[in-house]
Amino acid sequence: MRAVTALVRLGGTATRRQLRLAVHWRHIDAALGAGLVVRTSHGHYCLAGTDAARAAAHRLSAAASHTTAAQHWGWKVRLPSTEPHVTVRSKRSLPTGASDGVIVHWRDLDPDDVTDGWVTTPVRTVIDCCLDLPFDEALAVADSALRSGLGRGAVVERAAWLGPRQRSRVARVMGAADRRAANPFESVLRAIAQEVAGLVAEPQTRIRYDDFYARVDLADEALRIVLEADSHEFHTERRAFDRDCRRYNGLITRDWLVLRFTWEQVMFEPEVVRRAIEDVVVLRRSQGIRRLRTGRVTGTRSEKAS
Repeated sequence: MRAVTALVRLGGTATRRQLRLAVHWRHIDAALGAGLVVRTSHGHYCLAGTDAARAAAHRLSAAASHTTAAQHWGWKVRLPSTEPHVTVRSKRSLPTGASDGVIVHWRDLDPDDVTDGWVTTPVRTVIDCCLDLPFDEALAVADSALRSGLGRGAVVERAAWLGPRQRSRVARVMGAADRRAANPFESVLRAIAQEVAGLVAEPQTRIRYDDFYARVDLADEALRIVLEADSHEFHTERRAFDRDCRRYNGLITRDWLVLRFTWEQVMFEPEVVRRAIEDVVVLRRSQGIRRLRTGRVTGTRSEKAS
């Protein structure tokens, strides 16, 4: 159903306003009636499955964790899983078939890592995602956690008790996490961009001139490169489309290179996205603008701009 598809693209949870930007209210009500979407509180919606996660945790004497716990805390994730994540004690054996339909992680959790008797705490949830999920998925959770108000210091402090390798994994994700990222779409695009040498892409960048203003999803201001997570399907109004066209044209005429990526490209074709970003960085180098290993940007256009 359309409301379910929209929620998946929005990270598994959304306000009614966010959903209404994507689909008609009739689709939302239909998904609610079919039990595919649930209202967690006034004006907030998520994909069905929380009850199943709680039941699985109790059945296995485990704790709902990772992205399942993240969604419980109202955070957005890269791609919501249809199977709940649970964490059971290390070296514990499960009866045959007990883990069917469940993603099991084995780890000894401290009593303080679990709350309400069935789900990992916000801090533990972020740490587990950093340890076990791919970087882009963990970054999407960490970004959302910071947006919700979770303190970066609380995660780092708890991670100090981990072994060196585990601390390193948490530090990498938390060092890159940024509350300014608007959604998992942008988080995953930023994760891909971080793999490109010579690029420093900052989220939700404001670009100002005397006669022009634009806020873009990701930008390297020194290289004048903009990366847009293009949610055109969520902005079908002609006025919004006109505004986007004016914004992109204004950037291009002011010597910004703009790349626009669809949700499908970012989520399912990361190599295509990365190559496109690499190509635009190479283009800047051919124009005499490049970022040195020291971080300083050199080049005639860059020096004039500064």
